[in-house]
Amino acid sequence: MTTVGILGAGQLGRMLALAGYPLGLCFRFLDPAPGAPAGQMAEHIQGDYADTATLERFSAGLDVVTYEFENVPIAAARFLAGRVPVYPPPLALEVAQDRLAEKTFFRSIGAATPPFAPVDSRESLDAAIAQIGLPAVLKTRRLGYDGKGQMVLRAPSDLDAAWAALGATPLILEGFVRFERELSILAARGRGGETAFYPLIENHHRDGILRLSLAPAPGVTSALQAEAEQIAARALTALEYVGVLAIELFEVAGDGSWEVEAGASPQYQPPSPISHLLVNEMAPRVHNSGHWTIEGAETSQFEQHLRAVLGLPLGANTPRGHSAMVNLIGALPDPSAALAIRGAHLHLYGKEPRPARKVGHITVRADAIEELQARLARALDLVR
Repeated sequence: MTTVGILGAGQLGRMLALAGYPLGLCFRFLDPAPGAPAGQMAEHIQGDYADTATLERFSAGLDVVTYEFENVPIAAARFLAGRVPVYPPPLALEVAQDRLAEKTFFRSIGAATPPFAPVDSRESLDAAIAQIGLPAVLKTRRLGYDGKGQMVLRAPSDLDAAWAALGATPLILEGFVRFERELSILAARGRGGETAFYPLIENHHRDGILRLSLAPAPGVTSALQAEAEQIAARALTALEYVGVLAIELFEVAGDGSWEVEAGASPQYQPPSPISHLLVNEMAPRVHNSGHWTIEGAETSQFEQHLRAVLGLPLGANTPRGHSAMVNLIGALPDPSAALAIRGAHLHLYGKEPRPARKVGHITVRADAIEELQARLARALDLVR
């Protein structure tokens, strides 16, 4: 029996296990949190990622190790890689865990990004503002997610408060992009180098948290899809990646412009007019914006990831009509009301509701876009 070890036991791990059971797979999770959602699905070793004895116990008898969140300590991934195959490779973790390294990586493979500069002191913040202009976004280089660890700077008077709030850790300043919409692409690469790409997804955030995804993203041209696939393919190859990779993107106007205050003279040169996508960040794992694939694609992102890391043939990524995924944040809807919506599928993560916590999602699917819009309106009414 093939056993997959997963670092992290949150809802993504839970959904990986649900996708793997029909394939006859067994799972073991390592997570320091008691009562983690995936622990309801399979063996859960509760322990510290930095404890080598715990890592030895976790790795015993495993066929492969993967992870369901990108903040796994690099040392733990490398320790395990000396004992069992670990995919995606630790290098992908290392790049994704530092926003400066991440932006630098994408520039190195020819992908456009927003303007950015490292910030290590109050003086370097002033220098970065002079280079990039305002408004801008000041972010921690590590550990920020769902809008945490970042502040928008709109005027010089914002700088002292932002530095006081975030300045105890290495930072990055990014230009404030005037984007048309936020998109993401899910890409998969197998052990033999074969690749598969899902259609672009349109994402809507509020308070830094993903609220809604539409797939395939409406109005995407073949050229835009090809551009996204080219970015993803270069990243997969450069990282010698295995598994599912998510890349978050900004679709921008033809000149690749971003907002800058009147009179500012940023030194950063925008991408060429033929580039319509800027890379925001990547996630070396299955991704929230890909949850629609469970019902909305021939092969879900979760099954695809397992196929990739186990060396199995990749599945078809063909969408089944049109899908929308609505995150359930902080509260649960009436299950009967959710399931009364035609084409709706309810996924609950086994987590206690609390403010700003992802506790589940609803996927709505339809063959026609008009049907989807009507069904989605009912689902959104449940979560308002």
